[in-house]
Amino acid sequence: MTTRRAFHLLFFPALLFGAMLATHGAPAIPVGTGVKYELIGRLEIDRLNRILTNDAPAFTGQSVAYTPARNAVRLFRVTYPSFMPERANRPTLASGLIAIPVTGGKTMPLVSYQHGTVVLGKHAVPSFPEESPETLLMLAQFAGQGYVVIGADYFGLGTSPEAEGYTVMGSHEQACLDLYSASQGVLENEGIKTSGFFLSGWSQGGLVTMALVAKFENIAIPVRAAGTAAAQCDAFAMLNGYLSFPRKIDAPWVCTLFILSAFSYEQYYGLPGLAEALFTPEQYELARRIYRKEPVKPEEFPGDLHKLIRKDYFDPQYFAQSAYGRLMHQVAPYRRVIKTPVQMYYGDIDECLSVGIARLPMVYQQSIGNDTVEAISAGASANHRGAFAVAVARWKTWFDLQASK
Repeated sequence: MTTRRAFHLLFFPALLFGAMLATHGAPAIPVGTGVKYELIGRLEIDRLNRILTNDAPAFTGQSVAYTPARNAVRLFRVTYPSFMPERANRPTLASGLIAIPVTGGKTMPLVSYQHGTVVLGKHAVPSFPEESPETLLMLAQFAGQGYVVIGADYFGLGTSPEAEGYTVMGSHEQACLDLYSASQGVLENEGIKTSGFFLSGWSQGGLVTMALVAKFENIAIPVRAAGTAAAQCDAFAMLNGYLSFPRKIDAPWVCTLFILSAFSYEQYYGLPGLAEALFTPEQYELARRIYRKEPVKPEEFPGDLHKLIRKDYFDPQYFAQSAYGRLMHQVAPYRRVIKTPVQMYYGDIDECLSVGIARLPMVYQQSIGNDTVEAISAGASANHRGAFAVAVARWKTWFDLQASK
């Protein structure tokens, strides 16, 4: 796949999949305080298998032998109350997806999927699965095999009225925790019990997954296992690499990681001028348009970091001491003792994440004598999407094993 084509598909993934789900128009059903869910569609077995055999390889560029679907899946959009820790716990209304297998059974394992970065538009997220190829792959492989799948739309995405909070970790965690709580009421109303709880996530979602492992451990909700793919678990180290030690394979779209995070942190931490201090005057307005999800053509994206970011930030000491750098240094959820078994897949030629950073959480845990985290190569030909493609199949095998214990 050419760089230009990969760049185009990254920002316009729905062009591959189109609108495939029929909205049933069923009324929203209230469950609990402020929680409502509505049926938005159903995926039949043949459609799920086409996702596995045709659509997923087209999206990821990787051919993988997935486990065929054996049941249809009902899809529900959930809206639920939550709050934003970084904004003085201000209440908000979030959205997410609950996918329930049509099996006739009443007890099923549950997996929470944390989605990757969304650049253009608000709807390439779980609760709009027809616009989210990554979500469709998870549904085909897991829900099509009898797992309930839930996925939160982070604040600012889906139907959320908020500004986006990209890698604003407290808010990411809260959105996912509150969807988990909301899902319990939905599943009870649908007569479904769960047997085993799992976490998974790709890219930004891998980062969120690692943070959630700690959260669920802290509130004593057992997680059988967690899987990540291309997890960006040390934001400061990753961005330092782009600035100080760029690789020939670094993708032009890594610019969006700076853009989304800078404006998000300005909004959520109440730091006016944070983004303006980071970006050059020539590129600031374009960067702000990208953050606001305003129409931007692929060729407009500022792929050259030296044109986007002010010169001072290419000095590692200046970057480390800047307000932006200090905030990014806090985004490292692996720096603690992890008790839950975690498998972290990475691509050997990932254009967004170096192998060293991908393996860092495992190395950190091993350095303190802990062997719960395993970093696994998805193969010499796996890039950012390829790592996800391989991981989904292997998560399924591993989660099945853990569920049987």
